[in-house]
Amino acid sequence: MKTSRLLTNIATAFLAGSQVAQALDLDLSSQDSIKSAAKTLAYDMMLYYTGNRTGDIPGNLPAPYYWWEAGAMFGAMIDYWYYTGDSTYNDVTTQAMLFQVGPNADYMPPNQTKTEGNDDQGFWGLAAMSAAEVNFPNPPSNQPQWLALAQAVFNTQAARWDTTSCGGGLRWQIFTFNNGYTYKNSISNGCFFNLGARLAKYTGNDTYAQWAERTWEWMEAIKLIDEDYYVYDGSDLTINCTRINRLQFTYNAGAMLLGAANMYNYTNGSAIWEQRMNGLLKGTDVFFNNSVMQEVACEGVGKCNTDQQSFKAYLSRWMAATTKMAPKLYTQIMAKLAPSAKAAAQQCSGGQNGRTCGLKWTAGSVWDGSYGVGQQMAALEVVQSNLIQQARGPVTNTTGGTSTGNNAAGTSSTTNVLNPGVATKGDRIGAGFLTTVVLVMLIGMLWWMIVD
Repeated sequence: MKTSRLLTNIATAFLAGSQVAQALDLDLSSQDSIKSAAKTLAYDMMLYYTGNRTGDIPGNLPAPYYWWEAGAMFGAMIDYWYYTGDSTYNDVTTQAMLFQVGPNADYMPPNQTKTEGNDDQGFWGLAAMSAAEVNFPNPPSNQPQWLALAQAVFNTQAARWDTTSCGGGLRWQIFTFNNGYTYKNSISNGCFFNLGARLAKYTGNDTYAQWAERTWEWMEAIKLIDEDYYVYDGSDLTINCTRINRLQFTYNAGAMLLGAANMYNYTNGSAIWEQRMNGLLKGTDVFFNNSVMQEVACEGVGKCNTDQQSFKAYLSRWMAATTKMAPKLYTQIMAKLAPSAKAAAQQCSGGQNGRTCGLKWTAGSVWDGSYGVGQQMAALEVVQSNLIQQARGPVTNTTGGTSTGNNAAGTSSTTNVLNPGVATKGDRIGAGFLTTVVLVMLIGMLWWMIVD
């Protein structure tokens, strides 16, 4: 472990050392240039990873990175293979994805469960879902399979749907002893919605679509999604979700956008899902400054934490994937992703190697001095997303998908878990009932700035 940590520190020092004016070379008119830039970004990002070194744990990133971001990172590496065809990292990605599945093959590993949240598990499940959709090489037959892993995550989370407060929804945290157990946030529910919609599209099983619909209606009912299709961070069950934390983050909007696009596609272009999808895409305008993506809640004031430094990766990832579910949105989406990719490449101008990526893409080639997995991953995803038009469309189990599924994965019975029931009036509006004035006064603003 000491050797691994030393090697990580050396790699970090190399990436983060004094600036050498250079920047990453990128020509968006050339697929070869995009692939070359993506190769460089992937290489520099994987320098942070130590899980494939002797004595370390496959699938884990070193401090200060949390477990969920490792799952998100391997999702980026699955995307990297999908876009470029470069299999350099396939073995290490498969090793990590399988090592972290846990004894029940549901991404609840014993080394993480004490602190694991629904969103954490969700990001690993979404990585497995991506692997199934792009026909990432399947694991050996005696190992858990990508589709079954995604289904297991979905099933375990469906069983946690909480109707005892706020009319429904998933809590942020899984266990009562973790800070945030009373918070119901958009990213936990957004990952669940995203996964359900994609499982519906992949498997054709309408039950997943019903869960996705139910999740959307609940989020809309408590105003996590407003009439302008802005997606806010969360609310708290201690006040029955009657007030909303109105911070907006890119990954919340992205999770909902791709889920809505899959529902639009799954329902053969239904008017309601078209409206929702288009509204969400319009809502992402808040994250673009002259067509360049920014994390508006924290980036401008230099307050993005380690988690938040990676969020633009997921909006980039999910916007690009949306074009496969709704090709008519391609031009509109690429009008944002292409300038963002150019700006991100320019910002990759720091460190001793002259190409370490910063966070502030709006700053051009003036490196902002920040560095890390999140910055590299965000740049990687937005750059490689410019290959989406040439990439083959996501498969399903009827269009060439080879991953083996299991409807009962993650549970001993599908009867109760997979059946979302009928959305009752209470489900839709129960969360809107006001709590007493006394309760509001007691709670005050203590929960207000909880940030996922």
